[in-house]
Amino acid sequence: MSSRIITTAERRSRLARRHRLLPEERCDDVATVVDDVLALHSSDPATVHLSAWARMANPSRTAVEDALYEQRSLVRHHVMRRTLWVASRDLMALMNATSGRRVQANERRKTLAMLSNNGIDDPQAWFDEAAGEVMALLRDRGPMTTRQVGDASPQLRTPLESTPGNPKTAMISTHSRLLIDLGFAARVVRTRPSGDWHTSAYAWSTTERWLGTDLPAPDQDESAARLVDHWLRRFGPGTTTDLQWWLGWTKTQTRAALAAADAVPVELEDGPEPGWVAADDLDPEPETGEWVAVLPSLDATTMGWKHRDWYLPAHAREAFDRNGNAGATIWVDGRVVGAWTQTKQGEVRHLWFESVPARRRRQVERRLDDVRDWLGATVVTERFPGLSRATLLAQS
Repeated sequence: MSSRIITTAERRSRLARRHRLLPEERCDDVATVVDDVLALHSSDPATVHLSAWARMANPSRTAVEDALYEQRSLVRHHVMRRTLWVASRDLMALMNATSGRRVQANERRKTLAMLSNNGIDDPQAWFDEAAGEVMALLRDRGPMTTRQVGDASPQLRTPLESTPGNPKTAMISTHSRLLIDLGFAARVVRTRPSGDWHTSAYAWSTTERWLGTDLPAPDQDESAARLVDHWLRRFGPGTTTDLQWWLGWTKTQTRAALAAADAVPVELEDGPEPGWVAADDLDPEPETGEWVAVLPSLDATTMGWKHRDWYLPAHAREAFDRNGNAGATIWVDGRVVGAWTQTKQGEVRHLWFESVPARRRRQVERRLDDVRDWLGATVVTERFPGLSRATLLAQS
């Protein structure tokens, strides 16, 4: 074990600087902002914009949309933990090679089983023909919404029962299931939503048409080592458990990738287990000045580690829901000290998990004013709110 000890205070300094949460580190290059947290969660569509807002010197929805939909330097895709992410093309290719392909294989088995359970004699042949029709539609007419694909091919609107014979079975349109499956396979990608920036009715396109090429398919083992190295440089030090959770891998895969990445072990102050850093990242991190941050639900920083005690005090557990999804949080000097939300009427509310000095509260409140001004008349509903949101909404 290395004699290098990384304190909790140093971990918080690394987090602040590397995740661009310090005012002087904010950046208007959206692709750089995203790359510096590896990827943004996109299960809640508003998270992408609000996470970028928190790290930009001059926050701009237009800049985010330009990176996503005009320059297309960023791509939205299902990868780790069957989660929808936004990342650069290069990093998404690594994520797809190490996690997306496995997710896709599981989803394909589900699709074929569903077809068989609904009376299709040769599910693979049926899938290949139907998928070919969807791909042809998107090549010729795309981008198209899920509804538009169904309208263009009535036979693809045939409903499927998710679990025939089960009282809790759900009805799923064939074309919806096909698009999801093809999305997991990276043959199609989500493009611009048909609604506003915080909605998720994305239009679909073939990957080749949207990006100009298919998503690269690098070697899985090499990709795993490169992805681990990227994670360590942005989130390290982290434990094996942290990395395994973030990637959704097995412990064996995670350990092999750490070894292939030449990761270096370190001791963590009061850590539950040893940590890891990138091979050339052992230099001490300079201390930061005071800083505050207002982050959205599922922000990459809040969701970056499995072991969270070093930034999430015990009394702040209500920042997360019962499944471990982070709600919108308030940070002071590397610790989650509060939560915030928006009511249906657009009012921004917040609460404190602990006592915060009045001067620091005023800093947070100014930042909350910034997000309130940026949202304007837009009302965003968190899809994965923390348990604290009920308390916030109950306030008179």
